[in-house]
Amino acid sequence: MKKIDPKNERLKLEYQEYLRHAEGLDHKTIDKVMAAIRQFEMCTNCKPFLRFNKDQAMAFKDWLDTARNSRTGKPLSKATIASTLRAVREFFRWTAGQKGYKAAIGRNDWVYFKQARKDARAAQASARRAVPSVAQVERAFEAMPDATSLQKRDRALLALLMLTGARIGAVASLRLKHVDLERRHVFQDAREVNTKAAKTMNTTFFPMGDQYIAALADYIFHLTQDLMFAPEDALFPKTEIIRGPNGFEVAGLSRHPFASTGPLNEIVKEAFAAVQLPRYTPHSFRHMLALHGDKLCSTRETFKAWSQNMGHTNPLTTVSSYMPVSADAQREIILGLGGPKET
Repeated sequence: MKKIDPKNERLKLEYQEYLRHAEGLDHKTIDKVMAAIRQFEMCTNCKPFLRFNKDQAMAFKDWLDTARNSRTGKPLSKATIASTLRAVREFFRWTAGQKGYKAAIGRNDWVYFKQARKDARAAQASARRAVPSVAQVERAFEAMPDATSLQKRDRALLALLMLTGARIGAVASLRLKHVDLERRHVFQDAREVNTKAAKTMNTTFFPMGDQYIAALADYIFHLTQDLMFAPEDALFPKTEIIRGPNGFEVAGLSRHPFASTGPLNEIVKEAFAAVQLPRYTPHSFRHMLALHGDKLCSTRETFKAWSQNMGHTNPLTTVSSYMPVSADAQREIILGLGGPKET
């Protein structure tokens, strides 16, 4: 494959500036768009974008249908193909309006990136997500040791997820100053915390059990009193690694946050695996809390407060995103609405 085309690279840089400053997208989203465009170039062997035509668009769809995930080796999902085609389509729609490309690219070309309707419906279908029960989280939490600084950190991580349902990206960027134990409150300040859509959130601890509050309080006391952490230090810092006489070794906690959410995800998954439970993810806590809130809240006002505490402005977001009704449950509910029936 040809490595790069200079004109293509310049155009992609202009498009990145457009996405960042005109569309207001963050760098992670832009990186995904650029990866999709790079896939298109792989398919065309880096042909100049000036030579783009509908045949390339159709060939790219066929190419994606046979492509495989580089990590798992499995075929690409319909949802992944849909997002890739959408990103490339939007790129060429923008390109068709740029100087030097208007005459070469028309609407009749870039519309051919559209996915087949049946595949688009399959891409939008929601898969059944594995969600832990409240009892399963409690089992994993109680089995976690807390003798060392690292063990206290890991246990407190599960406690905070249970109490707040915060997204793992936000949790990874929290500082000690963002947690107010006395008010049972976490301030997810979008200026400093990596929240979704840069939205500032005020989260009060959900009533999930005093043992979680106690574990979080014990951990914060350990950080501030025993290790002399300051308010600006990371709430869940990365592991400190030093060079010892026998090579690299663990030296406790750093004061800095993890560079990515991967290690925190692994801590949560391993906590469940240690008690022979599925490797639930941090995000599954949000689903569990939404379902628990639905059972706990008896009025619209209380459920709206519960939803807002999860960071949702509209309770419908909580219902549609975190509270799916399976086909079996749908059938049972509908049959039950008519009262008892004779067999």
